[in-house]
Order: sequence, then C-alpha cells, then structure tokens
Amino acid sequence: MSLIAEQPAWAQTVIGLVLLAVAALALNFLLKHVLLRAAAPFLDERSLTADKAATRLATAVPLLVISRGIAFVPNLPDEAVTLIANVARATIILSVAMAVSQGLNYVDELYRRRPEARSRPIKGYLQVVKIVIYCAAAIMMISALIDQSPLLLLSGLGAMAAVLMLVFKDTILSLVASVQLGSNDMLRVGDWITMPDMNADGDVIDIALHTVKVQNFDKTIVTIPTYKLIAESFQNWRGMSDTGARRIKRALLIDQNAIRFLTGDEVSGLRKFRLLDEYLAGKDAEIRAWNESELPADTDSVNARRITNIGTLRAYITAYLRANARISDGMTLMVRQLPPGPQGLPLEIYCFATTTEWAKYEAIQADIFDHLLAILPEFGLRLYQQPSGMDLAALRAKAA
Repeated sequence: MSLIAEQPAWAQTVIGLVLLAVAALALNFLLKHVLLRAAAPFLDERSLTADKAATRLATAVPLLVISRGIAFVPNLPDEAVTLIANVARATIILSVAMAVSQGLNYVDELYRRRPEARSRPIKGYLQVVKIVIYCAAAIMMISALIDQSPLLLLSGLGAMAAVLMLVFKDTILSLVASVQLGSNDMLRVGDWITMPDMNADGDVIDIALHTVKVQNFDKTIVTIPTYKLIAESFQNWRGMSDTGARRIKRALLIDQNAIRFLTGDEVSGLRKFRLLDEYLAGKDAEIRAWNESELPADTDSVNARRITNIGTLRAYITAYLRANARISDGMTLMVRQLPPGPQGLPLEIYCFATTTEWAKYEAIQADIFDHLLAILPEFGLRLYQQPSGMDLAALRAKAA
C-alpha cells in the first residue's frame, strides 16, 4: 500500500481501477468456471435453461463488487464514482431480472414434461409474469441511474396510464384471450384447427401470450395473434380426434334420366346381391300387400306401387356400409337424397370411418366410392357428367 501511496495521483487511480477490474473478473471466473461446473451434476441435465439462469445470477456478484469497491479507488472524482456505481447497480438489476426470466423458462420446461401440459399450457401466464418483472426492473434501473427513489417514478406513472394502455393494448387483449382459451379449454397444443381467414389449417405447435403458431399440413407455419382466436371463429377438430372416427359426407350425382321402375325380371336379377336379400323380400311383401288391399283387380298397372332402381340402390349402399368393418356402426349412418338440380340427383353417403388418420381415412373413402361407381350400371343407373369434347365429337360424327 505504501508503494501505491508513493505514486502520482493519476497512477493511484489507474492502479485502483485495474485492481478492482481484476478482482471482479477473478470472481466472475471463479463463479462461472469453477463453482457452476462443480454444481453441474446437481442441476437438471436435460435442460440448459437452469444453467443459463445460474449464469445470469452469477453475473450480479462481480457487478456488486464493482458497485461497492469503486468508492475505494483513490483520487476518483465523486461524479465518476456515482456514475459507475449507479451503472453497476442498474446492470445488477438487469442481470437478476434476466435470471428470474430464465428461471421461469425452466419452470415452463418442467411443466411441459407433465401429461396435462398439452391441455393446460402455462407459457402465456409466465410471459405475463416476465412482462411485470421487466417493467419493475426498468423502473428500478432508471431509479438507480438517476439515484432517485423508485416511488418518484411510480408517482408519475398515473399520468402515463393512457399511453401505457395504448402501448400494451395487444398485450392486454392477448392476456384476456389466453385466460379465456385456457379456462374454457378451447385450444391445446396438438389440436388440429382450421381458420380460413388466417390461412391456417394444421396442428397447433405453440401457444404463447401474444401468438399461437399453427403448422399447416404443407409444413408452412402460420402465426395467429391470440386475441384473434377469441374475436373471430375457428374450427377445432379435437372432438373428431377424441371420438376416433371421422365423417364421410360425399354425394353421387345420379343422372335423373336413368331413374325408373324395375321390371320383374330386373328385380329377380338383383336378388343375386346378398346384401339386398332382406330389402327385396320386405319390400316385395309390403308392395304386394298394399296393391292387393288398395287397388281393384281391373286397375291399370300404372297405379300400382313398384320398386325403383334408385330406391334399391339406396338400400344396397346402406347394407354395404353396415357390412363394412371400417365404417363405425355406433354413429350416424344414412344414405339420403338431396334436392335435385341441373347436375342430377345428389345421393349423399353420410357415415363415419373408424379412423382419424388422414391417409387411412382417404383410402377407406376412396374404396367405398370406387365400388359404388362401378356398381351403378347393375341398377340401370349412371352418373351425371357434363358433355366433354369426345361426346360432342361423337354427336357431330353421328349427325354427319
């Protein structure tokens, strides 16, 4: 010390600053490269977030040495001592805030390992806590830099309330939306949702405070503001996934010119279809009984009830679907006619496949309609199809 005292004033200041810097750097090295490495086996090996939080917190200790030790540097102006101490204290506050933020990230990681995390994510709530922490840290940092009480700054925030409401409008809307989505169980990570206005059609991969990320089936990612999911409508397919069945709803457009009554020989020919045994037997008995009781003997046959090819096709499709093991027998199954139009009579098949897997579902649906398209001529029916160039060429050739 006597050697330092013999040096000029400026040299004493430089030596003091160098010693303070060396002490801070040595302490930083000791904490981060010795103590933290020694403690590494006791930390979570599956996560780097805990290490980052500890590193951020360790940064505050050397800064604390600087803020306290700068006053002992000889011949340093009071203004410089105050400035360095205030900057060091502000940096300590920032380091602690960042350490707490990393700690909250680690809490989220731990929670996401739990089975209920998919249905009840907490990431949005933790982000709200982070915003509060960083806002408080900002106030305390400004107070440290100007060397004033934080209460002085807080007293002036009332006048800035309108500005803050405007700045944090999206955050407030997103917070309310996150609470509603979570409390009503409207959205979970892994849900398949569709939102045409946002070009979203895929799986939810992340739910945060401000945004929800959806990975479309073409592997693009759509980012949706959280409040949009409350302000606008979206379709969640979770109910379909939970039931384990997916709806098939598609219509065959039957050419109405082909619809007619079946002759006796045609009815006999259709008895070769095993699936029609019960229908034809019951329908034949029903029609015979009605005709015998309602029609006089000399009445023209045009007044009698007869079996139609379209009605027989409906019965066949219903029996075919009920016999298909890949179609659910515990859910709605029907074959119905929709209002006829200029493109024919829509005969709609409404049932549920026993899988929600996209590829298997499409294969089941395709197999059903492959069969139905091929079986139509057996009932004297055909699909409606707009004339093509080949049809027009055939007509011109026939006219010639």
